[in-house]
Amino acid sequence: MRKKIKKSVWLPLVLLVYVTVMAAYMLPRQTTVSDTEKWLTVGLSYVIILLLRLVLRRQEKIRARRGEQ
Repeated sequence: MRKKIKKSVWLPLVLLVYVTVMAAYMLPRQTTVSDTEKWLTVGLSYVIILLLRLVLRRQEKIRARRGEQ
């Protein structure tokens, strides 16, 4: 039997990899934006991914609690 990977794990992980790869590829090539703005954008993306993970975990816990009642 295969164990199902929870959405709160795979979705943030995919987004994290995507943002990291795109940042590594695009940041050195982008010359019209300041370095501070580049790093703030990447940092904010990571914060949004973290918040998404927290929200998805909370939803899973609420669904599990409803299923038990």
